[in-house]
Amino acid sequence: MLGLMQNWQLTVDRILQHAAEWHADREIVTRSVEGPIVRTTYGQVHERARRLSNALLAFGVKPGDRVATLAWNSGRHVEAWYAAMGIGAVCHTLNPRLFAEQLCYIINHAEDRIIFTDLTFLPVLLANRDKMPTVETFVVMTDAEHMAGIDFPGALCFETLIEQHSSDVVWGGFDENTACGLCYTSGTTGNPKGVLYSHRSNFLHTLTTLQSDVMGLSAQDVILPVVPMFHANAWGIAFSAPAVGAKLVMPGAKMDGASIHELLETEGVTFSAAVPTVWQMLQQHLEATNGKLTTLKRVVIGGSAAPEAIVRAFRDNYGVDVTHAWGMTETSPLGTQSTPNAAVAALPYEQQLPYRLKQGRAPLGVQLKLTNDADEVLPKDGKTFGRLKISGPFIVREYFRGDGGAILDAEGFFDTGDVSTIDEHGFMQITDRSKDVIKSGGEWISSIEIENIAAGHPKSALAAVIGVHHPKWDERPLLLVKLKAGQTATREEYLAFLEGKIAKWWTPDDVVFVDDIPLGATGKIDKKVIRQQFEHYVLPTAQAAE
Repeated sequence: MLGLMQNWQLTVDRILQHAAEWHADREIVTRSVEGPIVRTTYGQVHERARRLSNALLAFGVKPGDRVATLAWNSGRHVEAWYAAMGIGAVCHTLNPRLFAEQLCYIINHAEDRIIFTDLTFLPVLLANRDKMPTVETFVVMTDAEHMAGIDFPGALCFETLIEQHSSDVVWGGFDENTACGLCYTSGTTGNPKGVLYSHRSNFLHTLTTLQSDVMGLSAQDVILPVVPMFHANAWGIAFSAPAVGAKLVMPGAKMDGASIHELLETEGVTFSAAVPTVWQMLQQHLEATNGKLTTLKRVVIGGSAAPEAIVRAFRDNYGVDVTHAWGMTETSPLGTQSTPNAAVAALPYEQQLPYRLKQGRAPLGVQLKLTNDADEVLPKDGKTFGRLKISGPFIVREYFRGDGGAILDAEGFFDTGDVSTIDEHGFMQITDRSKDVIKSGGEWISSIEIENIAAGHPKSALAAVIGVHHPKWDERPLLLVKLKAGQTATREEYLAFLEGKIAKWWTPDDVVFVDDIPLGATGKIDKKVIRQQFEHYVLPTAQAAE
C-alpha cells in the first residue's frame, strides 16, 4: 500500500523559488571581482536566474547538458547555478586552483558546452581555448562597461544576456533523480573523477545541513561562505542559505584575513565556514591589529583537521564557537560534524574539547562503519583504527562515466580512503588518509595528530608531517614547520613542545623549517608534493641505524 501524500519532486529550483516568495528582500552581498560591493536580493536573483535560463535555452541547452562555471563566490555565480539547474541542465563547477592541463581534462571529460567565467580567469581560458573542443560559448560574468575592454573574440556579456531575455520560463517539472551538479575530485591519485549530484541528493543534503546538530541555520543568520562554490557546492550553503532566507555575504576573490574581517564586521555576519588556513590568516590579522569580532557567533571548519589552538583562540578571545566538520566531494559534502551530544555537552569545556576536535557525529542521512582489510566490521571503541566507509542518499554511488569501476562494498558503503576511529559516543576521528598514515615498526602513526599539535605552537604558521624511509622501522615521521613572519625556532624547541602530548614513539625523528608548505587545489596541505620534495631526505636516526 502506498501513502496518499502529494508527489512533490525534490528539485532545487524550489529552494530559490521559496526564497523569492518568502524572503524576497533578504540580501545577497558580494565583493565583486570588479571591486565594488554589490547588493542584490533573493527576489532579484530569482528573476535574473530565470532570465539567464532563457538565454541558455536560446543557446540550445538541453536537460543533461553540462554548463560550467569558473568563478568566485558571488551573486552572479548563484544566478548561473540556478539558471542551469532550473531547466534540468547540469551545473559543473570548475576549480580555478587546478593547473591548466587539469582544467582542460575536466572540461573535456565533462563535455561542457558553455562556460560562465569571472574576469579573473579569462587569460587561462583564452590560452587554452583550442584545447576545449566541446565548449561552444564563453559568458563573462560582468557588465557591458567592463566587457568593452576585454580581448576575447566571441565571448558574451553576462549582464547583456540577462537584459535580452524575459523571466518567463518553466523551471522544474522533471524527476528529482535528474542530474543537477557535477564536481570533480582533486585528483590526488590519477585523474580527477566526476561526482554527479542529483536534485534529490542536493535537496536532502540541504535538509540535513539545516539540522541543529549540523549547521543549524535560520532566517536570522547572516552567512559568509568563505569555502568556494567550486569546492563541493560551498558545503551546500548555496542551497541551505536560500532554503531558510539567510542573508548571504560573498567574498569574491579576496580571502585574506583583512578582507574577511572587513566583511564579517560591516555586514554583521553571524555564521561562516572555511578551511583551517583561512581561519589562521584571520586569527593572525586579528592579533596583529587588535581586531574584534562583534557579531560572529559560529564557525564551521572543514577540509582538514581543526587545530586546537584555533578552536581555543576563537572561543576564548572572540567568543566564537568553532565546530569541526568532515566530508568530501563524494559526500555532497557534509558527512559528520562535531556538535556535542547530551553526554558530551554535560561535561566541563576542557573535557568536551577532545570530542570537539574530532571530525564528529553522523547526522540523519549518514551511516558510518569501520572495517579492516578483510572487510570485517571493527568496534566503535575510540581506539581501533579502520577504513572509514559511508552510506546515505547523498553519497556517491559511482563516478561519472563509470571511472574507477565499482566503488561500493557488498553493503553499499563507499570507502572514503580515510583511516579513522569511532568512539562510544559516535564521534569519528580521522587519523590519516590511508596513503598518508605512517607505518613504523608494524604500527601506525597518525601524521594528522602530530601536525595539529605542532600547528598549535605559538611560532607556527603551518605544520605538516610525512613518513620518511627508515632502514629499521620502515618509516619514521618528519615534521615540517613554516614559521610565522619574523620568528626563529629550533628542532629541540618543537620536540619539547610535543613531549607528553603524543606517544613517545610517535616523536618525529627530525624537524625541518621550510619557507612554505604547499597547498592543494582545495586548500589542504599537499603531501604528495611534499613527499616528492623530500623523497631523498635521510633522517639522522637512519644514518645511525645503518
